[in-house]
Amino acid sequence: MKGMNDMTSISRPDVLWQAVAHRNHDADGLFVYAVKSTGVYCRPSCPSRRPRRDRVEFYPAPAMAEAGGFRACRRCHPDRAIAGPPPLARVRRACEAVAARPDARWTSAALARAGGTTTVQLQRAFRSVLGLSPRDYVAACRRRRFLSSLRAGSAVTDAVYEAGYGSPSRVYGAIALPGMTPATYGRGGTGARINWLTTKSSIGRILVAATERGLCFVEVGSTDEALRSELRREFPRAAIAEAPSRGLRALAEAARAAAEGAPQARMLPLDIRGTAFQWRVWRELTAIPRGQTRSYGDVARAIGQPRAVRAVARACATNPIAVVVPCHRVISADGSAGGYRWGIDTKLRLLSGERRRA
Repeated sequence: MKGMNDMTSISRPDVLWQAVAHRNHDADGLFVYAVKSTGVYCRPSCPSRRPRRDRVEFYPAPAMAEAGGFRACRRCHPDRAIAGPPPLARVRRACEAVAARPDARWTSAALARAGGTTTVQLQRAFRSVLGLSPRDYVAACRRRRFLSSLRAGSAVTDAVYEAGYGSPSRVYGAIALPGMTPATYGRGGTGARINWLTTKSSIGRILVAATERGLCFVEVGSTDEALRSELRREFPRAAIAEAPSRGLRALAEAARAAAEGAPQARMLPLDIRGTAFQWRVWRELTAIPRGQTRSYGDVARAIGQPRAVRAVARACATNPIAVVVPCHRVISADGSAGGYRWGIDTKLRLLSGERRRA
């Protein structure tokens, strides 16, 4: 399959899914895929019946899939080692060690020993294979362990130490966007009912939607019906309320204030989903001061991936919470506005309003 020989492809879900769809043998050893409806994980080339895309999760190593509660397929035996290029072998060894013991003290030297290589070589291998640093991978494993413990009923304090964070302050910094706490996340469940409310602003109608855990969607449009259609398209399997909810007035007012360039509340409860990379980008967006802008390259450098400019742009384009997570503050390197999911005119008006108020 074209593109799979390029190690950087491992970080792109669309490429991974194409490898599964075509049962690509060249992708074996680069990753495994897990099927949520069966609890089984497989090699990309597995001859089993292909699952639906929305039931699939990707893992860089078998141990990570097993840590997530999946078992190895009996047809393709994805847990059996296969040969691969040296960078992949180093990453696989390190990933398996971390996935098995995310609570261990993973220093750079310890990670290098687990990968059977040097610190510098492991850093390069992780960047080329996964598009992440080894520390990013450790953080992802700990986050998964922490959230799994919460869903299993563990107390927050117990889950903190079981995941290897060492202190509650570290887990809050590792997981939360402003206003979203791990305790709130752990009490929720998937498929919760979504309430919504619309309000007017200088950039058009704004719809805010929230689960019981927090704000999950903010959209800008011209009519309420168009906004509700976007909400249904974004959450096709959710139970969306038929009538607007007055209980979301505070969230609607916060979104409207952000659209007008006013100071923004930093403690909004959020319930948004994304990849580890998207979360890093979205967190960085919330750090851009009101009235200022950054280029896509600036954001890429700030998250430690200076070559991921296009990936940063995609993360901005898939931001589910318009104006609240301020992707409009990211512009092109030449100073032009660049793209914007809700239209360039809207982006320019948002920036102008923020500069005036700042």
